[in-house]
Amino acid sequence: MMALLPTSISNAQISNAQKSGLKLVFAFLTFTFLAFTSCNEPPPAPVRHSQTIAGIDVPVGLPDFDQPADNIATTEKISLGKRLFFDKNLSIDRTVSCASCHDPEQHWTNGEKYGTGVGGAEGTRNVPSLENVAFYRNLFWDGRARSLEKQVLGPLFNETEMGMPNESAVLQRIREDANYPNLFAAAFEDGVTINNLAKAVAAFERTIFSGSTPYDRYMAGDKTAMSPAAVRGLKVFNNRGNCGNCHLAPTFHDHGFYNLGVGMDMDAPDLGRFHITKLEVSKGKFKTTALRNIAKTAPYMHDGSVETLEEVVDLYDQGGIRNRYLSFEFRDKLRLTKRQKSDLVVFLKEGLTSDE
Repeated sequence: MMALLPTSISNAQISNAQKSGLKLVFAFLTFTFLAFTSCNEPPPAPVRHSQTIAGIDVPVGLPDFDQPADNIATTEKISLGKRLFFDKNLSIDRTVSCASCHDPEQHWTNGEKYGTGVGGAEGTRNVPSLENVAFYRNLFWDGRARSLEKQVLGPLFNETEMGMPNESAVLQRIREDANYPNLFAAAFEDGVTINNLAKAVAAFERTIFSGSTPYDRYMAGDKTAMSPAAVRGLKVFNNRGNCGNCHLAPTFHDHGFYNLGVGMDMDAPDLGRFHITKLEVSKGKFKTTALRNIAKTAPYMHDGSVETLEEVVDLYDQGGIRNRYLSFEFRDKLRLTKRQKSDLVVFLKEGLTSDE
């Protein structure tokens, strides 16, 4: 290129021309960046809270947690959300509420293999507990909702759950109750909207905590808080059993998705995460289950096919159920002894069950 330039142009002129060109390139990139970011502003950063939420104490043993910057909990939001959570009028036949599947008397699940919706319609997946849902990054077994606010609306419009046909029908039910307009006005500046309904219920669900377990007291220094068998089980959990690799303390889940092989031997298996990502490697993967109060929320797995914790431990011990998409974490058998299995179950039942 230099050989083609006229010999009358000096090196200084060439240098200036190069500088001018660089300035033009820089200006173009800056303009492009500003134009792009102005049209794609990032969502508000989550707000971190420590051990309280609208005056409600978070139990001992649980970590700090985040709330969306556009839905900071208030007493008014939580109160409204609780009322909405238990309101059967928000289902098409007025027979089902959120609490029908997430029953506080059943540790916020339903104690059944599947959920049951309007008209007795039975779902195809086990109902996850809502305990400590404030700490989740993904909701539903396949992780299709990335926030509680988005999760709340799913069951409302699902024909086998609450069955409402559209947003207008939901808002009409809200306005039929003379108390709701005032409650919405107290919680939100813009009153009754479908998004505010979702925010209120999400704010309430973020107050459903499970902590203060024997494990928490043991880790805080009280070495008498767990029985010798539970202490041995904790060691199996963290070492030989490899459980702690995915069920990370203190919440005892890792936000990940794994194929354990459950249901993959069926003629038409539920492919889980694959329905969301459309990636071959996601076939048969489901969200890690949180383990606090796990002894209270049987049956287990996404399809409710495992009845007891003893069976769960046996399933992991054998390396899951073989299939071509089995996650590599399970491809080796654990080969736990009978006593190790027993101790591990004692830890899960005794150590992680909340007294509150």
